[in-house]
Amino acid sequence: MNDGFAFFDIIIFAMLAIYLVFQLRRALGRKTGTEKPPTNEFTEEKEPTSQQENIIPLHDGSQEKVVFESGIARLRQLDTSFNEKEFISGSRSAFSWIVSAFADGDSVKLEPLLGPKLFKSFEQAIQERVAAGEKLETNIVSIKSAQIDEVSVDGNTATVTVEFISDQIKVVRDSEENIIDGDPDTIESLTDLWTFNRDVTSPNPNWILTRTETPTES
Repeated sequence: MNDGFAFFDIIIFAMLAIYLVFQLRRALGRKTGTEKPPTNEFTEEKEPTSQQENIIPLHDGSQEKVVFESGIARLRQLDTSFNEKEFISGSRSAFSWIVSAFADGDSVKLEPLLGPKLFKSFEQAIQERVAAGEKLETNIVSIKSAQIDEVSVDGNTATVTVEFISDQIKVVRDSEENIIDGDPDTIESLTDLWTFNRDVTSPNPNWILTRTETPTES
């Protein structure tokens, strides 16, 4: 008797399984052989193979890379002692010194580090700040990156532009110590392009800062 009930249960379960399979096939459809293979959203999608894979587009930065490497090679020919890592290390120090000296209004420190035109511009800004009774406080929290952006050689003059990305706190106070610009509790991430020049035939190994600019986002 129990065996009869067990057999009946098996038939019921089998019929239920067939029904579920039928419903799933209706809901999900059947494979026809034309479906796209499943994609993985965490992997990079590959473009179809074609003859154009061997073509390098001009807008991918390859042209700028060639110009950059050509400038570096030319500079090394004229100045065999040039070392990129040492230059970057020195430029990072110069960045900190110049930013601090400008904030302190120290023209004596700035003059040997800047080209004549840039020094005149810095000195004028310092004088205007002093005349207004204002004080600039600049704290470089960190220099997140410093990398050579461009290199060129014109005659005996080598020009190297460095991109600095730094975190800074800037505050401008009036003569009564009231804050008129900036926030002592706010860290700003700033990008600067600094251009250094040097006569490679000169026995003086120091590079002079001749231009500063802040790139604008397009």
